[in-house]
Amino acid sequence: MSAFSIDFLQLGEPVPLTQLAPGASAVIEAVDGASRIGRRLLDLGFAPHTPVRVVRRAPLGDPVSYELRGTRICLRSSEAARVLVRPSATNGRPGKARE
Repeated sequence: MSAFSIDFLQLGEPVPLTQLAPGASAVIEAVDGASRIGRRLLDLGFAPHTPVRVVRRAPLGDPVSYELRGTRICLRSSEAARVLVRPSATNGRPGKARE
């Protein structure tokens, strides 16, 4: 990850879901609803203003397991790239503040 990417994440600007590390939490800002896959992601609960957490990556990096609305869902990188999130200052489960 470049220095620009790190600064971008630290500012809390919207980034693709694929850029979050395991354990990181964020809030969904937008989903590409124009595509068929984007509409399916919306159906699965990847809706704006929804907290999401990266649970883990597969050993080869793809797919990645995400937790939102009490459910774990695995997405390929190509699917997760359609979701823009705003990294949050939470740790652990979505919605819990850092102590």
